[in-house]
Amino acid sequence: MNGAAAIAEILKREGVEFLIAYPINPIIEAAAQAGIRTIIARQERPGLHMADGFSRISSGQRIGVLTKPPSVERLSQALARVLRGHKS
Repeated sequence: MNGAAAIAEILKREGVEFLIAYPINPIIEAAAQAGIRTIIARQERPGLHMADGFSRISSGQRIGVLTKPPSVERLSQALARVLRGHKS
């Protein structure tokens, strides 16, 4: 078992049903093999909003997976909107 497979197994045990990600990476591949539905977003911001929308309308956990720092930088504004929306 490699690191990606171990992470996927932990997510599965924690009840994660969906994994929204950008771009494709080993964790996504392992999650799909573990039976977690994977959804690939075209960009980081829409992916974050998709995960937020899923979490608001359904029970259970929704997880987003991103790449290195460029993705995180692109998400700062979208993440602020999500967090503000949960507080109001």
